[in-house]
Amino acid sequence: MNASRFISFCSVVLLLAACSSAPPSRYSQKHDSIPSRLPSPEELVEPTPSFEPPSRQGNRTYSLFGKTWHILDDVNEFSQEGVASWYGEKFHGHLTSNGETYDMYAMSAAHKTLPLPTYVRVTNLSNNKSVVVRVNDRGPFHGNRIIDLSYVAAYKLDMLKSGTAKVRIEALQPSEANGALATTPPLTDSTTQQYYIQVHAGSDPERLKAEAEKLQNLYQVPATTQPNDGLYKLVLGPFAEPQTNSLLEQLRTQGYPDAFRVAVP
Repeated sequence: MNASRFISFCSVVLLLAACSSAPPSRYSQKHDSIPSRLPSPEELVEPTPSFEPPSRQGNRTYSLFGKTWHILDDVNEFSQEGVASWYGEKFHGHLTSNGETYDMYAMSAAHKTLPLPTYVRVTNLSNNKSVVVRVNDRGPFHGNRIIDLSYVAAYKLDMLKSGTAKVRIEALQPSEANGALATTPPLTDSTTQQYYIQVHAGSDPERLKAEAEKLQNLYQVPATTQPNDGLYKLVLGPFAEPQTNSLLEQLRTQGYPDAFRVAVP
């Protein structure tokens, strides 16, 4: 073997060795697939939109495949039409963009720019079937698709065989469910004891005002700052006792564990 052929042979060997040592994919499957069983009746139940603070992960501007995506600040009256796809077995059990675990039997979805999480109603425009899903992931980044649905959501929209479908997406506010808008329970009259919910206290009124505005938009309830012995406190309300207790429980499980109620004098 002359020197030039020997060098060529060594180059091929090194290339094959490099290919064989490439890091394995984090997915156990090369191609996505339909799971081995159908959804149970319990898994076909759609989620009810509820108040949730933005996820700590997945809500920043990001760049991928030469494009930059900006997360929407306001989803009021958000509506979009385009092609939906779905993802299943290959991604089941892996982390979503907001740090949760993807469950193909949960009513969830991926979208490129909606805040995580956002509840949306997806309607299959070919058969008028619709489903409410919770967006907790980013994607799809293939072609002109606008949303990636979980297996169970695609099953309910009857789009598994086709793989894709023309859909309409509508963002839902936390009080929306099943096509109806639930109104906030009215406050009782002044003869019934009412309460504020104190969320924060501090010496920076501007910071507290900004937080109050955020909470007011998030929970759709009155939020104000009040002087408090040289400091300031951020309070929600006032509310009647049942509404106070319900919101307080929600706040404590959604990032405000130190919130407490204070009786209105």
